[in-house]
Amino acid sequence: MRDLQRRLGAAGFDPVGAEPGVFCVVTSDMVTSFQTQRGVLVSGACDEPTWLALIEAGWSLGDRLLMLNAPMLRGDDVADLQRSLNHVGFDCGRPDGIFGPSASRAVIDFQRNSGLTADGICGAQTVRTLRLVSEKSGTGPGVASIREAETRSGPSSIGGLRLVVGQFGGLSSITRTVARSLRERGATVMSTDEYEAAAQAAAANRFGANAYVGFDAHPAPRSIISYFAVPSFESIGGRVLASHIVDELDDVLEARPELAGMRLPVLRETRMPAVLCSVGPVRSVVDRTNRLSEAVTRAVAAWSQAPMNATGAVSRPHID
Repeated sequence: MRDLQRRLGAAGFDPVGAEPGVFCVVTSDMVTSFQTQRGVLVSGACDEPTWLALIEAGWSLGDRLLMLNAPMLRGDDVADLQRSLNHVGFDCGRPDGIFGPSASRAVIDFQRNSGLTADGICGAQTVRTLRLVSEKSGTGPGVASIREAETRSGPSSIGGLRLVVGQFGGLSSITRTVARSLRERGATVMSTDEYEAAAQAAAANRFGANAYVGFDAHPAPRSIISYFAVPSFESIGGRVLASHIVDELDDVLEARPELAGMRLPVLRETRMPAVLCSVGPVRSVVDRTNRLSEAVTRAVAAWSQAPMNATGAVSRPHID
């Protein structure tokens, strides 16, 4: 418990007034604040995703050597490296905090262009050079945002889409119906019910999907439609698709779903626009399966035709 409180403080959420070594109200409030800021599901409890996020938040660029490894390195230092490389024109993908092949290639390219040893290992010298170049490069959206804008146009009709539809337990009837409805409109659809988010994301990446739509049972009587977003970057394609789904589900669910930019694993690890529909109450949602399927199909069709047209305020959801 003391380690939890220490890590919260290091991440900027100092549990002032908390009883050391005790999960008290103050500590719970700080966990809630951290979850909200990090875009993970908010519960006030230090569950596994929250603990992993705390560990990642403890890394700053320069604290350790960054290189392609198995399992891949994750942390705020990786996200900082990705943002900096993208900013100076070396495309390493969106800043998801995962040091994968794209980040390795970008590091090697940067090192080669900077006269450094091009070994793909980001150490002290690479960090110093990158910071120096970044300071002289002005401001701008970075290559990741530009690439997102260029690639999100995609097919102009639902019939040209490759889609992955997934679920995380208890909603297989919904995903079957949604997948069938999308296929009837001409889309090529793969369904997956892998338990692990990473497995679903990997399947979608291998499939070369244009978009991923997942379903998860929400523990509270509310629904949240989320897409990938971190403070320095958001998936515009994901936001547009999520906005269409929110609008279409407004008259289907008991209450209008919330639109939220988050960094949930399946959103973070997919390389295409991805949306996770956390819906509840489950019994009520399942009873509306056909209407929900029709609504999601309309949303996907609208997204394929006009991927730039969406509005709506983004919120950070709280789970009671």
